[in-house]
Amino acid sequence: MAREPSAARPRLAAESRQRAAAKAPQRPSRLRLWLRRRRNWLKGAGIATLAVGGLGALSLGLIALDPAARLRDAAHHLAALGRGPGLSVQEIRIEGREFTPREALLFALRTQPGEPILDFDPHAAKQRLEEIAWVDEAHVERRLPGTVLVRLVERRAFAIWQKDGRFSVIDREGRVMASERLEAFGPLPLVVGNGAERHAAAMIDLLRGTPEIGERVQAIIRVSERRWNLRLLNGADILLPEGHEGAALTRLTELHARDKLLDRPLASVDMRLPDRLVLRPMPNAAPTPAATATPAAPSRSPRG
Repeated sequence: MAREPSAARPRLAAESRQRAAAKAPQRPSRLRLWLRRRRNWLKGAGIATLAVGGLGALSLGLIALDPAARLRDAAHHLAALGRGPGLSVQEIRIEGREFTPREALLFALRTQPGEPILDFDPHAAKQRLEEIAWVDEAHVERRLPGTVLVRLVERRAFAIWQKDGRFSVIDREGRVMASERLEAFGPLPLVVGNGAERHAAAMIDLLRGTPEIGERVQAIIRVSERRWNLRLLNGADILLPEGHEGAALTRLTELHARDKLLDRPLASVDMRLPDRLVLRPMPNAAPTPAATATPAAPSRSPRG
């Protein structure tokens, strides 16, 4: 058997060592071993980090959708350092006010110059303003940097209501608007008695439709909360039937046009009976043929 040359032996030995090294498994590094031992812990920490990041992104998105929240945060931050210029109420502008007391409006707004404008709630202020008897509708705006704008629609004075010797201005719905400075409202119809304020509008409308009667009326008096008497400027009383006031006024207009009935010295004209008109003369007045009872055309009006 032939022997290999001595020069080839070192090469063969080197190749044998390389093959052995290739087959032998490599030992992991210390970092890899540390990461492998803490794999579960690192997985949990990663999930927690992602959750916190997601919540942060969601919060930023909500703040981006609510710029007022960012302004409030900035205002509170400035307030902690001292009130910053441009973030406080500088002007309260009120439009449409004629009779509503300014003091009542300012009390309902609950803000004043110098207070943080971002703490002012326009919606709550609107609700409080519309609780004032004078105010029918209110529109409130907060105009940055420092203006509060109020636009009012006031209730309109409709009549003066007398009850128990006290006088008040009421609107068409019968709500009391004022009990002082009544002369500021100019001439208004006078209604008297319990319940007169709630039912006055319909009666006043009827009188405006019959100006020949309406211009002679001094007061509209509610009787027993059921029917009306008309007190004329000459002192006479017109007793109207319950529920048939319109028909009675039409008949009274016709009688006055024909007989000048309301120019006579009468204490009262009783129209409550459906088939007759009862006239009562003034005391010491000369009797007239029509001073006791005047037949009238049949009417559907029942006795009041």
